[in-house]
Amino acid sequence: MKTHIGNSRFFSMYKTIANIAKKLFTNAQIYKYGFNWSPMYKRTTGKIIKVSTNLHYVKIKIPLSWKNRNYVGSLFGGSMLSATDPIYMIQLINILGNNYVVWDKSATINYRRPGRETLFCEFIFSSEDILKIKKDVTNKSEIDIIKTTNIVTKAGVVIAELSKTIYIADKNFYNVKRKRKAKTNK
Repeated sequence: MKTHIGNSRFFSMYKTIANIAKKLFTNAQIYKYGFNWSPMYKRTTGKIIKVSTNLHYVKIKIPLSWKNRNYVGSLFGGSMLSATDPIYMIQLINILGNNYVVWDKSATINYRRPGRETLFCEFIFSSEDILKIKKDVTNKSEIDIIKTTNIVTKAGVVIAELSKTIYIADKNFYNVKRKRKAKTNK
């Protein structure tokens, strides 16, 4: 089997499992439990705790434990970043559907204070956000969006600010662009 970016064996495996699961479970259940049971996400120490039926809202928690406690006893910043990293991208892949290509481009995290307890983070797309993304991709074929959110304590104290740049393109445009680029790189 030939693999390329966006079609690796693992991505195909996760997609195949999700397609089978769709016969028995809702998209929100597949999203939540798919993440929580997947080895790649389990290692982040994060856990999806809420998912709206339309996938526009996702909430995670990152419990402070021996697995993610750093040298000074607070939650390791790498755990905060890795637990939040895939959420927006996978959310959009599922919301937008098969006619779009979605990739994480960059992430910036600004730590404001040490995390000394379980932390939480919410990932939200409004219906207006999704309509704007679709309209912009229709008009421009590819776009970058920036989404920001905060990692907070149960009381709402901001521990870190997260900013993600996400690339979104029309799938046909993306495939033509990739083929053109492959020809010029030969």
